[in-house]
Amino acid sequence: METAADATELRPPPLQKPPRKRHRGLLKYPVVRQLLRFTGVGILCTASSLALYALLRPWIDPQLANAVALIVTSIMNTALNRRLTFKISGSRKRGQDHMHGLIVIGIALVITGGSLGILHLIHPEATVSEELWTTTLSGFVATGVRFALLRHWIFRRARHV
Repeated sequence: METAADATELRPPPLQKPPRKRHRGLLKYPVVRQLLRFTGVGILCTASSLALYALLRPWIDPQLANAVALIVTSIMNTALNRRLTFKISGSRKRGQDHMHGLIVIGIALVITGGSLGILHLIHPEATVSEELWTTTLSGFVATGVRFALLRHWIFRRARHV
């Protein structure tokens, strides 16, 4: 039997979803919002990768320094893009996402490692500074490929956030 108290304020209100945020201008397109978040993650990961490369380069060759820097920062990059860029939380498919992320980083290694190989073929006495510029510029190409693969392959389930 329902009492007057039950029918009024003592019963918690039903759970409601928060209202959806309406974006204006270019931000109304999910891909634009994702590109902005992806750029922020990319800046952080690129700075970390370049710093790690510069720290490792005096002790190991350029290809190995590049590979170590990219692999270490790719784990961070996949995790941050999963959460921030594509708004995926929870552990569902996390392992699969990271395995696919390793494939994507392999493609980035081919692009950046290939550019280092070409640099050393053309200019065998290249400095660390020239190597950093080369990996940075080829990293832009690798970044475009990475975004396309993340959006259309790995995180396609969240393309519209």
